[in-house]
Amino acid sequence: MSGSDPVSPRVIIKPKRALPFFSHHPWVFGGAIMRLEGIIQPGDEVAVYSHDEKFIAWGLFNPHSQIRVRLFSWDENVRIDRDLLSQKFDSAFRVRIPMFREADNETAARLVFSEGDGFSGLVVDQFGEWLLVQVTSLAVATRIELILDLLEEKLNPRGIYLRTEKGMNEHEQLEMQDSLVRGEAPPEKILIKDDGIRYEVDVLEGQKTGFYLDQRSNRRAFTNYLPPNAKVLDAFCYSGGFGLAAAIHGNASSVLAADTSESALQLAKANAELNGVADKFEFRQVDVFDDLGTLIDEGQTFDAVILDPPKLARTRRGLDRAMKGYFSLNSRALDLMPNGGLLVTCSCSGLVTRHDFEDMLSQVATRNKRSIRILEARGQAADHPVSTWCSETNYLKCYICWVD
Repeated sequence: MSGSDPVSPRVIIKPKRALPFFSHHPWVFGGAIMRLEGIIQPGDEVAVYSHDEKFIAWGLFNPHSQIRVRLFSWDENVRIDRDLLSQKFDSAFRVRIPMFREADNETAARLVFSEGDGFSGLVVDQFGEWLLVQVTSLAVATRIELILDLLEEKLNPRGIYLRTEKGMNEHEQLEMQDSLVRGEAPPEKILIKDDGIRYEVDVLEGQKTGFYLDQRSNRRAFTNYLPPNAKVLDAFCYSGGFGLAAAIHGNASSVLAADTSESALQLAKANAELNGVADKFEFRQVDVFDDLGTLIDEGQTFDAVILDPPKLARTRRGLDRAMKGYFSLNSRALDLMPNGGLLVTCSCSGLVTRHDFEDMLSQVATRNKRSIRILEARGQAADHPVSTWCSETNYLKCYICWVD
């Protein structure tokens, strides 16, 4: 069926609110909607129109979510069906080909990055022979079997495992649990190689889908500025990515890896042993927000400090508190670098803009009476592409700074 037939349910946008959607922004929030027409069930395909009856796009509806409609097709004749989803997968996979020309059974990659690949509400990660799928939209969840069929047809994985994101079931009224959905179950730990470093990845219980793929290029980049035999603090270390890069590619003499999670530290320790650099590491299970002060009291100093905290701002109401958290963390980090050095400071909170973060760093420099020079202002790895139509996809901020 082509075009918007008379029985298709419709979403009508308020006057002066339609421009972002004509410009291909994929999220229609409830406040932009003037009225609904027809009977619409959660997950239904809807035709979205401006108040003056101009077609905008086809989208998927969820009355329970703040994002009422996720837009997928701006062509009135192209509905959200198997062919469209197949094309979106093909486009996403085609972009990754030059990134992973040497792919093998130890390759890890993000194959589908939600809005970054025009597939709002879906993430697909590859870890060796397995796929990890994360659904963050009820509307996408209603099409999960079709999505799994297409992934099996196109990639022939050994197995597909479903991971859920913290809080998403509540926000989207989803009823999904972590589970094996196709093929063979992955082992408890999957071995991958990233930038010449080997990692054990806990795809069943690990954070996100098991590994911070988005920091891949940043881990290597900061080692270009690391002085030989540096003493490094890897705060919020998770599985040890930045610390391992410092020890292996940066020739650091010692790494203090700190995290609140015991399981994360066990994973980081195993990865240090796997790469033959365990003798360079010390591990601490601490609340990093509090323990940086303890390190200061101990009189410890570091040539490089890496701050890669979890998402601090999940809603706009939490933005002020998040910025205070970043200010505190970075201020204490500078107190651990009395003679200058390298600061790598990150934010994965999409609500925190680069302007916000850079302004915070300016305030930190003023408070500490130190000079902070930004050497590189970086983002996420290339397999997490940023859509020019959706600025929210540009979520990761990683600043490599020199502190005097």
